[in-house]
Amino acid sequence: MKKDFSCCCPSLIPSRETACFYLLFVLIALYMLAGAAIFSSLERPAELQAHQLWETRLKDFSQEHNVSCEDLKSLLRHYEEARTAGIRTERGRALWDIPGAFYFVGTVVSTIGFGVTAPSTVTGKILLVFYGLLGCSAAILFFNLFLERVIKLLSLLIFWCQRWRKGPGRLDSRSSDTISNEEGNPSVYQVTLILFVAVLLVACGAASLYSVMEGWTYLESLYFCFVAFSTVGFGDFVSGQREHHADSQGYQVANCLMMLLGVCCTYSLFNAISVIIKQGLNWMLRTLAWMYSA
Repeated sequence: MKKDFSCCCPSLIPSRETACFYLLFVLIALYMLAGAAIFSSLERPAELQAHQLWETRLKDFSQEHNVSCEDLKSLLRHYEEARTAGIRTERGRALWDIPGAFYFVGTVVSTIGFGVTAPSTVTGKILLVFYGLLGCSAAILFFNLFLERVIKLLSLLIFWCQRWRKGPGRLDSRSSDTISNEEGNPSVYQVTLILFVAVLLVACGAASLYSVMEGWTYLESLYFCFVAFSTVGFGDFVSGQREHHADSQGYQVANCLMMLLGVCCTYSLFNAISVIIKQGLNWMLRTLAWMYSA
């Protein structure tokens, strides 16, 4: 019966790539639902508590200074609009001088997008669309080329390790230019492990720098490193925005280099993990096909 159905309706049977796409979509949806339930149970009580505390403080301030709550809320709405232009309660570094603008375009092309700085003029917003289109595309190409360089370096290391173990007289007469066969190429698990260690080392080193320069705890600095390097960019922690950072040229350079290296390594790690996930999806499809045909 199953064979007759597959012969009569071959168009209804998706290809392996299509089935992999559908399966991945379902798993991502389930993963997001599970994450939403977990984070909602963790963060919702704190959100309600923060709202209650804010309303209490607003009423106390209104009564203490004899200001109506509506006038106070109107002033706060104006302040929220002013934050887009870089106005803060505590004076920070200039956002749109050359170093500040360079930091902004760096968050654009790397797709981090902290949200601390954003264009306020219509011309700037229109320009950002075309600037980001080209810049983000070039950055993704750079990240892919970075991953290729990492794989090539690992291939060379594996080749020379094999040559050292076998000895010069017992190795074939191939040169380092002919290591593209499967024996000399690193596995995806080796690449993932190396990249994971690299991301861990860069994040730990960067966290040490940020904890000293920004006044954050080490755990907060590690959290910032993951948010920044993974290009999530929530904007709750942003480096290099204090007023005295404008005079710290060395820290600005180190911050940019840390961001670049961290994003490159993390993007490459995500690519390697995605290959492992696809292998897992193919295994699940083969298992389902075996169970269906049994």
